[in-house]
Amino acid sequence: MRDDSARRIRLFPVAVIVALLAFLAAGTASNLRRNPQPGLVADGIPGQQVPSATSARLPSSYSGMVRQALADLDSLTLPNGATLAGWDGPWRFVWPRDASFVAAARCSVSQYAEAAEILSFLDKVRPTSGRWAARYSASDGTIPQDGREAQSDGSGWVLWAAWSCSTGLDLTKYWPMLRESGDQIVAELGPQGLPFESPDYWEKREPEVTLGTIAPLLSGLRSGLAIAAGLGRTAEVPTWLDALNRLSAATDRDFGPSYPRTPAKPFGETDPGGADAIVTVLGPPFAPARPEVTDAIERSLDVLTQPNGGVTPGEQWRADGVAWTPQTALFALSAAARGDRDTAESLLSWLDAHRTPSGALPEKVNRDLRPAGEAPLGWTSALVILTATALDRPLPVPAP
Repeated sequence: MRDDSARRIRLFPVAVIVALLAFLAAGTASNLRRNPQPGLVADGIPGQQVPSATSARLPSSYSGMVRQALADLDSLTLPNGATLAGWDGPWRFVWPRDASFVAAARCSVSQYAEAAEILSFLDKVRPTSGRWAARYSASDGTIPQDGREAQSDGSGWVLWAAWSCSTGLDLTKYWPMLRESGDQIVAELGPQGLPFESPDYWEKREPEVTLGTIAPLLSGLRSGLAIAAGLGRTAEVPTWLDALNRLSAATDRDFGPSYPRTPAKPFGETDPGGADAIVTVLGPPFAPARPEVTDAIERSLDVLTQPNGGVTPGEQWRADGVAWTPQTALFALSAAARGDRDTAESLLSWLDAHRTPSGALPEKVNRDLRPAGEAPLGWTSALVILTATALDRPLPVPAP
């Protein structure tokens, strides 16, 4: 009888590879069925005209995209100062996070009057105690009863936005809102220096504290201390400074050196939270640059970049190949603020190339490089304005 054992041995690796490829193909097909391609909800704002933006100090780069973004923010901002996250359906609310970025973007191009309207709306709806709501009704400031929990990151975003406007606005009238936000951050910290768990920009219940909560609170405390010093409000400084020192030390201890979404595990265990785009908020223009944070930002960008060229919010986000424009723009802003012009321009050019037919910046870009989700999205518009401005001139960084 002929001995075919050698032939079988040679064919075995081929069979294994074929089986693995079939398994991967089946997994990919299953994932695509579970995560279908998103499409555009709507493109642009009906009846909108792109204004000349003569009141703005326009950056020299990407002026067409910036001008459109400003026009979209004009349309998304109502006469009472409420800044909608988007024009349609579930986006027609005011998120403190999104509104804070819009205010900061307005101030970066010297539109201080427009920023003041936004801060005034936030002042009207502010919580006199406790956390900011996830979102507010644009018409009367009430909190929608949609099951979204209050989010502790709002205190940080509002403080950072107000400080970003401090060179052109008198913040005295907003001091009660800012003091309450700073005190709320202090109240959030537990005995180990970290805040209690809270939903963050992923807007889902979290079983443990995330970097999405910590990063804006750190920036908020730095910004609050700078505001207090500028206004001569010294009573709050010792408490806020102690909170900043405790939170900074706890963040480095439990999240460093890679700064993943959830605290790093001891003894070198793999962190289940993985990279998160919010790591960008640990560096400029939200905080002073540090080498270890810069390394973490650059590693996270590599990990989170999708095959379509954009960025996903995190490693534990759904694996559908869809890029989200706010997170892509956050990495662009981080790069511009740190002086990495090549990365900033590459990401801005990608965003510019994937605007909708109306010129709006969409919420997402799907696997086939088509705009998807809501368009325009206020958060992305604000981030693009901030990034283009940072390419022209340094943005201020809170650094008490």
